Amino acid sequence: MTVEFISAVNTRPGDELNPQPGGRPLDPAYLRRYARTLEDAGFDYTLVPYGSSSADSFVVATAVAAATERIKPIVAVRPNTVFPLVAAQQLATLDQISDGRAVVHIISGGSDAEQARQGDYLSKDERYDRSEEWIRIVRRAWTEREPFSHEGTYYRFDDFGPGFPPAGIIPISVGGSSDAAYRVGGALGDIFGLWGEPLADTREQIARVNAEAAAAGRADRPRIWVTFRPIVAETDELAWEKAHRHIGRVAETYANAGLVPFRHHSKAAPQNVGSQRLLDAAARGELHDRALWTKPAEVTNAGGASTALVGSYETVAAAILDYVDLGADLVSIRGYDNLNDAIDYGRYVLPLVRQELAHREATGARGQVVPQPPIVEGARTLESARG
Repeated sequence: MTVEFISAVNTRPGDELNPQPGGRPLDPAYLRRYARTLEDAGFDYTLVPYGSSSADSFVVATAVAAATERIKPIVAVRPNTVFPLVAAQQLATLDQISDGRAVVHIISGGSDAEQARQGDYLSKDERYDRSEEWIRIVRRAWTEREPFSHEGTYYRFDDFGPGFPPAGIIPISVGGSSDAAYRVGGALGDIFGLWGEPLADTREQIARVNAEAAAAGRADRPRIWVTFRPIVAETDELAWEKAHRHIGRVAETYANAGLVPFRHHSKAAPQNVGSQRLLDAAARGELHDRALWTKPAEVTNAGGASTALVGSYETVAAAILDYVDLGADLVSIRGYDNLNDAIDYGRYVLPLVRQELAHREATGARGQVVPQPPIVEGARTLESARG
């Protein structure tokens, strides 16, 4: 089984541990350095996030592609912000410039307030319906060799094409944890993105996605992408000390409203199901399974992918493999001390996972990087997990 690693690119210095308010909002030299660091660390992809107050994801992804040779930029796109035929053209251009490295991640929108900032007032289910129509149009724009017209619920045009072609097949990723997300992503996604939940919950979500793919008549299934915020050190004890230091700093950052990393992170109950699920996992226990720590989700009100894997390099590598064994073959890991964590992952975590997978491939065995403790399907308290 091939497992690939994803991170997220930063456009300027500063992170949740070391916020740097003010100053230039995009540092080109730092962006290039960060992208090259991810490539040197062995990451296969980097997500280029999108937000109403952040840099344009298409432009940043093009800069990432220009600064690197191998890593694949994943462009996050909200369908309300770009007409599908224009997005198809932009993505195909990126794919040509990058020699076939473009990937797109569809954000249907989990917050009404954030969507309204850019004039989108559709309901959540309507947003996913629009995403479905958007994806179908984009794929046709890449593949139809004759002009075609379209009149749907959200988009209408006449006699388009043929469009500008990509260098290859651009994978389309869909994410979410709602029924609508499973339906659209299961039917149309090449990749389906999940946040890091307990193993039993992740297994259930993968089954939902696969069931929707089967219901849509697909012979294949979307690749599964899971996301974590690992906190690692040489030993489990040192990693936990580091984790508590980190989350204390993050709590201070979030306590200052002017330094909240993303405007749609707030103390209000989150609308999106993914955040609700993370908070539910946190309510059930601080530590789940081998190394999944939910305290960061509690502190940040689950503002985005916010659960951590905590432990030694070997423990976290083994925890990642637990999710691989469930069916995840794309693993996104982004730290808190972002640049230094990316370097550490590349030195100490990615090689262990790849070494174990190579061992399995060579021997047909399913060995483990470290001895496998009993998997706890529910939650455990931190104290009981430590023995």
